Amino acid sequence: MLVLSRHRDESIMIGDDVVVTIVDIRGDKVRLGINAPQDIPVHRREVYEAIKRENESAARMLPPDVRTVSVPNSATT
Repeated sequence: MLVLSRHRDESIMIGDDVVVTIVDIRGDKVRLGINAPQDIPVHRREVYEAIKRENESAARMLPPDVRTVSVPNSATT
């Protein structure tokens, strides 16, 4: 793990396309601003892990399970 010290309004670069800026520091909380291309997903870790669990659960669904999933009605033209 790389550990860096930064002050407010200072940034770090991740690759050529991702900029992480220290927006604010209050007590034991640090607010980060993350500028990344739209094709790079950025999530808090707990949200990322929840998405990952849901994707793994969906991948394990068997054909009978799939029939119980509701499909939204699509408009026909």
